[in-house]
Order: sequence, then structure tokens, then C-alpha cells
Amino acid sequence: MDEEISGRALAADFDHDPERFAANQLATQSFSMIGDVHDRVADRLAKIASGSILDLGGGNGNLARSLIKHGRTAVVVDRADYVHSAPRPAVQADATRLPFQGESFAAVAALWMLYYLDRPEDALTEAVRVLRSGGIFVACTSSRYNDPEFASVLPDWGKPFSFDAETAAAIVADYFTITEVIRWDTPALGLPDTAAVALFLRGRGLSADEAYRHAARWKTPMTVTKRGCLIWARRPETR
Repeated sequence: MDEEISGRALAADFDHDPERFAANQLATQSFSMIGDVHDRVADRLAKIASGSILDLGGGNGNLARSLIKHGRTAVVVDRADYVHSAPRPAVQADATRLPFQGESFAAVAALWMLYYLDRPEDALTEAVRVLRSGGIFVACTSSRYNDPEFASVLPDWGKPFSFDAETAAAIVADYFTITEVIRWDTPALGLPDTAAVALFLRGRGLSADEAYRHAARWKTPMTVTKRGCLIWARRPETR
């Protein structure tokens, strides 16, 4: 596989650094000017998925909570301990070894999670297995050039990772028939003050001390540019 596609996996730090994950969610909830992708995906899945939905790597259940607003539920699967705070049904399991029978789901969502795997292909193989013929697959990821305003302090900014927006569609296309790729490159967060900048940087992987030390370098209020993609696909029909 091309080196561009076989970049590193991002650190799955959720259990040993839960404050980082919490800071990332809080920064998005507090300062996003366009909302997170979970609500948009839930809106569409509620309309087009006519059966069970699997929220793969669903964490503490943001997508599942959005689906509940539409009267739908999702089975949340994640290997981290915080899956226990997700809406039920929730299962602590590995995305590469799913505890479900084949063709169990009408849709599988993998939002902000495939980049935590050295081989996202292993999770995609499992997604194909548990999806029904013609079933819906949706994934999203960020660009390796995400958050360019903080390129000077973000760890490994600009370096390829295992499932980034530059390579994700090509990876998914090996397993599914892609129906749409939605890309963005837009100011998406408004950070009003230094405390907000520190919270954002903590969520992006800096330690608490580093985040507060660097936050004072930026003039606020400021906006942050988000770059990434959302991929909609289907499992090919079996004959």
C-alpha cells in the first residue's frame, strides 16, 4: 500500500487520558459555529436506513443520542470504557472483531474513529460482514491539515495518518460503493478567549500545562478552520 495511505494510527488515549476526550467534546459543543457531524448523519440515517443501525466506535453515544431524537436507536460499540455511558444497547468490543452475526444491520456508521486503527481495513472488513446487502456505510475523518491556525503547536500536524481526508475515500472504495463524498474547508469554531483556546488545545492532544502555556500566544476572539470529509457508501448488492 502507498505510504500516503499507510500513515500512523492516532493515539487511542481515551481510557488513560479521559480529560482529553472530554475537552474535545466540550470544545465542539461550546464553540462550533456549524455543529458536529453527528446530528447531520443522524438526520439522514433516520430517513434512509430501514433497519438496525450500528454506531461503530461510537464512544459515549453522540450519534445514538441524535438518533433518539428521531425515534431511532443504534447499537453503540466501542472498546473504551466510556461506552458504558452511551445509550443502550451498548457493547464494549473491538471494531475489528465484532460480536454480531453477518448481515445484522441496515447501516453502519464509523464517525471519527477509523484513524485510531493501524489497519482501518480490518474494521471495514467487519463492517462489510455485518451489513446487509445494499446496506449503508458512513464514515468521517479530518484532514492531516486540519486546524491550520495551530499548525505550529499541534503534534504531527500535516503528517499522514491511517485514515485521513486525503486518503479515506480511496480506502473505503476498496470495500464499498461510494455514493457521495462531502468535503469541508471552512472556519468552523469560534474561540472567544484564552480559556477557550486552552480547552481546544487540550482536546487536540496537548497536555493541560502545554495547552494553557500555548493558549496565550493567540489573539482572541479567533476562528479555527476545520478540514475533513464525510463519506456515504453502500455495500454492493449480492446476487
